[in-house]
Amino acid sequence: MPRTSMVDGFQLCYDIAGDGPPTVLLHGWPGGRSDYRHVIPLLEPTRQVVVPDLRGFGGSDKHLADPREQYGAAGQARSVIGLIEELRLDRPVLGGYDIGSRVAQRIALDRPDLVGGLVLSPPLPGIGERMLGEQAQREYWYQPFHQLALVEQLIDGRPEAVRDYLLYFWSHWSGPDFEPGIDHLLPGYAEPGGFSASIAWYRAGAGTIAVSAAERRPDPAHRIATPTIVLWPDHDPLFSRDWSDRLADFFSDVELRPLDGSGHFTPLERPEEFADAVTTVGSQRP
Repeated sequence: MPRTSMVDGFQLCYDIAGDGPPTVLLHGWPGGRSDYRHVIPLLEPTRQVVVPDLRGFGGSDKHLADPREQYGAAGQARSVIGLIEELRLDRPVLGGYDIGSRVAQRIALDRPDLVGGLVLSPPLPGIGERMLGEQAQREYWYQPFHQLALVEQLIDGRPEAVRDYLLYFWSHWSGPDFEPGIDHLLPGYAEPGGFSASIAWYRAGAGTIAVSAAERRPDPAHRIATPTIVLWPDHDPLFSRDWSDRLADFFSDVELRPLDGSGHFTPLERPEEFADAVTTVGSQRP
């Protein structure tokens, strides 16, 4: 499969399909570029679709490195920007959920000239300190756990433990009618070092709690101006749909599309709606 040139010593592997206006799709945790396997066929007849594994995932590089320097939103964004520039993609639509949503937002803030549109699912700004509520905190136990060296001892490099751990999240975070299948993820996550690399995002402090609790409403001039469609599920235990009420404080051109019956994994649970949002926001490019 193709690989990018190095950025900070990291190469990303990626899939590329179709022809037309470009789209770059960014996955979440626990996932990989295969999160978009049902979206790509819907888009490739009319759009060029590029889907990378982020740093630390799948076929991309998994170097031992300072997580705060290389695995947070800024580091991940540098690699995706490198991919966009290397392929000479003309202001692609960026789509993302989970980690991919944070990375896409960072690119839109740092390099708005590179981005033609955004399709995002949670996490999103505006959640703020509501993340610290009692009910929410019951769901976020895994983030402090990922900071512990105990992770390596209990999970990393142990295929059965990796499978059981990932299946918990895919089952608990998804909607009521979704049948999770994770066997395609296991080769990358279960190899020695693979699971630890995947949680470097959390060890970088880029996880939801840290970012949401620290956020402040920006001056209107510093809102994300890129045309944005937000797909917000109603069965995601991590992100209450009520938390979508402050999007306009952070985006100057945003449309909210509720996804009834969907859980956290929007590209897999609702690929048609995801693809339609990409097509819609892509048609809004100046």
